[in-house]
Amino acid sequence: MAQQHYRYVIVGGGLAGGAAVEGIRQFDEHGSILLVGKESFLPYNRPPLTKKLWFNKQQVEGIFYQPDEFYAAHGAEVLLGTEITAIGAGQQVVSDRQGRTYEYEKLLLATGGVPRRLDLPGADLPGISYYRYLPDYLRLRPDAIAGKAAVVIGGGFIGSELAAALTMQGVQVTMVFPEPYLVSRIFPEDLGQSLTDYYRHKGVTVLTDDAPVSFARSGAQYLVRTKAGKSLAANLLVVGIGILPDTALAQQAGLQVSNGIIVNEFLQSSDAQIYAAGDN
Repeated sequence: MAQQHYRYVIVGGGLAGGAAVEGIRQFDEHGSILLVGKESFLPYNRPPLTKKLWFNKQQVEGIFYQPDEFYAAHGAEVLLGTEITAIGAGQQVVSDRQGRTYEYEKLLLATGGVPRRLDLPGADLPGISYYRYLPDYLRLRPDAIAGKAAVVIGGGFIGSELAAALTMQGVQVTMVFPEPYLVSRIFPEDLGQSLTDYYRHKGVTVLTDDAPVSFARSGAQYLVRTKAGKSLAANLLVVGIGILPDTALAQQAGLQVSNGIIVNEFLQSSDAQIYAAGDN
């Protein structure tokens, strides 16, 4: 198979990748563009996944950055469900998991972040939702019905928003997190304590200063054991403990990484024409 050549290759199908297509066309009307995304969906906004979608204030069709025809109209080829696994910076090529290669003149890494995962027994059991992506919402929403029980691990924004969304669907929610109150890394203590009290008033069981030590599954139920010695049974197990920068490709390409990709004032590695962009 002949190697395909593009003026611009964008790795990452989030908002940064979608916006890059539009941005490139403001400066280059004709250069060929390839947008590659691991997900099977075009770029979309993530905030509605824990907010408006749950409260019927928005439909799935409304969360996408641009309609399908936008990319064709801007002369961009889109490859979805495709994971780029290697960068040959010297040859200016990228390779996907199937071994196909794509030659670039300029490469934009817009890989965003990946959910933090727990490292404890049972953390990889089937059905546990490490919530971040549209497929996570599509899987969880039909199961979130009155009479079911859920354990939500994490007391930050994602955990709090999911606990509220599930409670509004009639699910009995238990939250577990090691901090003394909700959203403790952002909110001052008085505000965080007030929010925690509000959640409890709404029927959420909030277990502060605690953390899971193991997960198990029996039939359709999960069993969560905590550091404080509690055993929690649930139909749904959701983990929302933040994200990590997705720097694997940058590392493989020999770029400097820390808590993300280290870049200069031009956001580029000039010798290999590799650029980096943030994402939500």
